Amino acid sequence: MAEDFARAVDDGLKLAKRIYFGKDRAVAAPRPPAPMERSATTQPYLPTAPMVYAVIPDPGIVDNPDLPSYQPHVHGRCDPPALIPLQMNSIELDVDCYLDTALVTVTGSWRVHCVMGSKRCDCRIAIPMGEQGSILGVEVEIPRKSYTTQLITADDENEFEKTAHPETGGFLKPNIFTITIPQVDGGTNLSIKMSWSQKLTYNEGQFFLDIPFSFPEYVTPAVKKISKREKIYLSVNAGTGTEVLCKGCSHQLKQEKLRSAGNLRFAYEADVLKWSNTDFSFSYTASSSNIVGGLFLQSAPVHDVDQRDIFSFYLFPGKQQKTKAFKREVVFVVDISKSMTGKPLEDVHNAISTALSKLNPGDSFNIITFSDDTSLFSTSMELVTPDAVERGIEWMNKNFVIADGTNMLPPLEMAVEMLSNTRGSIPMIFFVTDGSVEDERHICDVMKKHLASAGSVCPRIHTFGLGVFCNHYFLQMLANLSRGQHESVYNTDHIEERLDKLFTKALSTALVNITIEPLQSLDEVEVYPSNIPDLTSANPLMIYGRYRGKFPDNVIAKGLLGDLSSFSVNLTVQSAKDMPLDKVFAKNVIDLLTAEAWFSEDKQLKEKIAKLSIETSVPSEYTRMIQLEHTEELKPSDTAGKKKTASNGEKQKMISRTIPLQSLGIGFGDKTATRENVPPGFGEQRAPDAAEKFVKAASSCCVSLCNKCCCMCCVQCCTKLNDQCVLVFTQLFTAIACLACFECCSAICCSGDDG
Repeated sequence: MAEDFARAVDDGLKLAKRIYFGKDRAVAAPRPPAPMERSATTQPYLPTAPMVYAVIPDPGIVDNPDLPSYQPHVHGRCDPPALIPLQMNSIELDVDCYLDTALVTVTGSWRVHCVMGSKRCDCRIAIPMGEQGSILGVEVEIPRKSYTTQLITADDENEFEKTAHPETGGFLKPNIFTITIPQVDGGTNLSIKMSWSQKLTYNEGQFFLDIPFSFPEYVTPAVKKISKREKIYLSVNAGTGTEVLCKGCSHQLKQEKLRSAGNLRFAYEADVLKWSNTDFSFSYTASSSNIVGGLFLQSAPVHDVDQRDIFSFYLFPGKQQKTKAFKREVVFVVDISKSMTGKPLEDVHNAISTALSKLNPGDSFNIITFSDDTSLFSTSMELVTPDAVERGIEWMNKNFVIADGTNMLPPLEMAVEMLSNTRGSIPMIFFVTDGSVEDERHICDVMKKHLASAGSVCPRIHTFGLGVFCNHYFLQMLANLSRGQHESVYNTDHIEERLDKLFTKALSTALVNITIEPLQSLDEVEVYPSNIPDLTSANPLMIYGRYRGKFPDNVIAKGLLGDLSSFSVNLTVQSAKDMPLDKVFAKNVIDLLTAEAWFSEDKQLKEKIAKLSIETSVPSEYTRMIQLEHTEELKPSDTAGKKKTASNGEKQKMISRTIPLQSLGIGFGDKTATRENVPPGFGEQRAPDAAEKFVKAASSCCVSLCNKCCCMCCVQCCTKLNDQCVLVFTQLFTAIACLACFECCSAICCSGDDG
């Protein structure tokens, strides 16, 4: 899908060269990237900032709506349609950072500068998002029409599901959301507001924010007279109540003075010649050298589906830890089924090799691979030595060989059994898979029993899911049961990077068995996640919850340090007046509840998730996104193309219709794709079925012939044929059609499908 999109933009930029802007132009015609630039990325035309494209199925409509060039007519159609990037007139970026989450809003104006004023085209909006981005909504205003996105329950969406098409909206890549505005007149200005949430990354005491904000040169208006206004607003509420220091910024922001500690605010406004050509990045520090924490209290919003009050607590690991590091016993459990062939298994091999090199003397490790069968590096845990690490890497070189099947339970039970007698260390299991199996709930039940009978520090199961065919909610549930971490990657571009991130986070544990006292004195307390994960030096810990009653004034967080000695810290209790905690934690809470709903198959919990999703505008597995179109109704007395002003306070009547979008959820795994060993990846397609083979076989001959010549060539050639030639060609094409039918029958017979 991403490759098709990039190819369509390439075609669109070539078509855009037809547009004549006159002598008063500020930029050159769009040019394709040079060979060196093209090699830097396999998809050079994917959006690196919020973009809008004209969807061009008919190249004949491409022209300047203000200054027609009367170019020769272009015969044929673009299939798939070309995408011409629209020129942007203004842009505003508004970012609010709360704890480890950023709420991002982008408002801009784009013009359909490439379509005749008498013609129309669809306009496709593309929104690239940062770390763990989640789309919240899109609003579009054009003359006489407006469009807004809305979430509805999955049950309500059933009647629309059959009419949803991929081009109407959905994810192009896991971090790029697209939506199409139908039939916009040439020369129209579109005012668009788009919102999403994303996570801040954390490293060595600093928070980092990165937002795609690099606009290509060809979206700059060609006419010099059009003013170009660029605005950026940034606010930071670290929540710590201590001084927050800015460490770096990509744009020249001006800091505003604030009285409250723990807050920063910046602004930037300028008339520019060209739009921003770098992503917006910002970093700040708000932590201390020791473990510190705090707790926020907030009343439930008026229209909240859950009227219990809200609490949230955080723990920062601190920059320097003088305490003893945890002794670790680590078991890597790796899926080597056929779908893992090639790059996925190579990246997992490289990441584990790097993780082994980071283990300390005194730690121990083992490696287990599984398909239908299970293989072990060693029958017992191996102490970390240079020789043992080298032998482990050599064993992976020989045994990371793909095989049939995906049987998950035996290797997990084997790993838990190996770590059952752990004393004085923290046991960890890293479970890596790209598949989904039938007995996932049974696996969770078995692991739950094993963990309940473990010692004071039970094994942490850290899970990593590759692609969209594995059940990420099953993996999330496994991690939740054991206070573990879950990480995922939906395509094969960043497997090693994301897996290394999981290893680094889990192997840098600073505090385990964390409890908050005295939560048990409250009524109807619910914590997300229910088993509080460990605090690591690679990431702060953020927990969200609901309660009834009066919250205690003195709150203490307790846990165990690396030498298994007790640790406690007082949490500063404060009111979160200016922090929308329900929106900040909405994505985390919905994901955790969805994992529980999948495991328990609780219908009421699913309904609760759907209501929470609609309330916070965060998509879920139990909601669907639709686009609402509102059109002002024209009266017979209205002049063509003009809006009639209502008199005496009369409101203009609106006509509404619903445009369904595809599901934005990742689903609960694909067992069929796992059995068929389909490689992991986002937007991967399974092998075609018999009907698809029939259509493909029937059309392949004609397609291959048509690709050799254009339509005009065929027309000109046919006008010069005599009757005898026409008869010969008729007989020839009849014979070719018979051959195509024979190929169709062969395809069906070879498919092995019944019927």
